[in-house]
Amino acid sequence: MITLKVKKDRTGPITGRHPWLFSGALYGVPEGIEPGTPVRLESPDEKYLASGYFNSHSQIAVRIWGHDEHEEVDAEFFVRRIRRAFNIRKSLVENPGTDSFRVVNGENDLLPGLIVDMYAGYLAVQFHTRGIEHWRQEISAALIEVIAPRGIYERSEAGSRRVEGLGSHAGILYGDVPDVVTIKENGFTFLIDIKGGQKTGFFLDQRDKRAAVVKYSSGRAVLNAFSYTGGFCVYALSGGAKSVVNVDTSKNALDMARENIKINGLDPGRCEFVCEDVKKYIKDIKHGDFNLIVLDPPAFIKDRKKKNEGLVGYKKINDTAVSVLDSGGVLVTCSCSNHLSMGDFRYLLSESGGKAGKTLQILESFTGSVDHPVLAANIEGDYLKVFFIRVV
Repeated sequence: MITLKVKKDRTGPITGRHPWLFSGALYGVPEGIEPGTPVRLESPDEKYLASGYFNSHSQIAVRIWGHDEHEEVDAEFFVRRIRRAFNIRKSLVENPGTDSFRVVNGENDLLPGLIVDMYAGYLAVQFHTRGIEHWRQEISAALIEVIAPRGIYERSEAGSRRVEGLGSHAGILYGDVPDVVTIKENGFTFLIDIKGGQKTGFFLDQRDKRAAVVKYSSGRAVLNAFSYTGGFCVYALSGGAKSVVNVDTSKNALDMARENIKINGLDPGRCEFVCEDVKKYIKDIKHGDFNLIVLDPPAFIKDRKKKNEGLVGYKKINDTAVSVLDSGGVLVTCSCSNHLSMGDFRYLLSESGGKAGKTLQILESFTGSVDHPVLAANIEGDYLKVFFIRVV
C-alpha cells in the first residue's frame, strides 16, 4: 500500500475522523498513482493516521474509508463494509410495510463516493468518483453476495462526476430491472422508475417527513409543490386532506403520481395535477387558497460560489408561502442544499415571517432519515433540512 505523508498542521481533521483529505495537506504525491489506489496516511513522524483511496481528479486527494492500519483492501473488504451498512438498515428500517431504503450512504458508511438504494429487492447504484468507480466490479460482487438482489442498475449521473472528469453512465450491472418497480413504504405502495426517475427513482430520505405530514392534513387544502411522483400527496390524502394540488414540471412524474394515488385506494378526484414551474405557479396563489403548503424543491444552491443566487430562490418561494397562509396554516419547507446550513435556513424563514408581518412557530425539524446516517465529523454530508412551521 502506498504511503502518503500529511503535513503536521493538517492532521487534525483526520484524527477527528473527517472523511476527506485535500491535496494541499500532503507533502507530495508520487507520479503515476491511479484513482482508486489504496493509500496509507502518515504524520511526518511516521505515525499511522488513516487509510483511504487516492482520487487525483479533484481537490479532495484522498477519501478516507478506514482507521485500521492492518485492514487489507480486497474483495472481502467491500463485503464487510456493505454487510455492516445493510444490517443497520434491516434492523432499523425494513419491516413488512417498508421494503425500500438507502443501503450505502457514501462517506458516512465508510465507502466514499458510493450510493446504493434498495427498491423492493432491486438496487440502484451511483459511483460519484473516479476512485470508487475503479472498484465497480468488486462492489457489484459484494452487493450480490450480501444482498442477493433481483437486479442492479447503475445511475452514475450526478453532477459531482463532472468535477472528476467523468461522463454519465447508466445501465444494468446484474440481473434484470423492470421499467417500473412497485415498492412499499410505511404501508403505502408506490411505483418507482429506477432507470429514468430523479436521483435513483424516489426520495427515500423524506420517508419520515412524509409520515409526519399525515397528522397535519385533516380537512386541509394542500399545495404539494415540486410534487414529483406524489409522495407527500398520498400521505396527506390518507390523513384526511380535503384537496391536494400537485405542481411539478415533469408530466411523467405527475402521471405516476396519479397512479400512486389510485393504487393506494385514495380518491384522485380530491387532487389536481399542474404541469408548471413552481416558481411561476406560486406567484399566482392567493391569500387563503391553501392552509398546508409543502415545498420540497431541488437543491437551489449547486455549489458554494452560487450560494447567493440559490438563496434568492429559497427566499422567493418561502416568502410567498408564508404570505398566503392564515393563522393556523402549516408550512413544510425543505432544503437539500448542503451549502445552506440549518441555522441559515432557519434565519431565512424568520425573515420570511417578518416580511409578511407574521409570527412563525417551528413545530418539528428534521434532517436525513435513519437510513441516511452522517458521520459526526462530516458536516458537509448533512444536506437535508426540513421545518414544519405553523403560522401563529
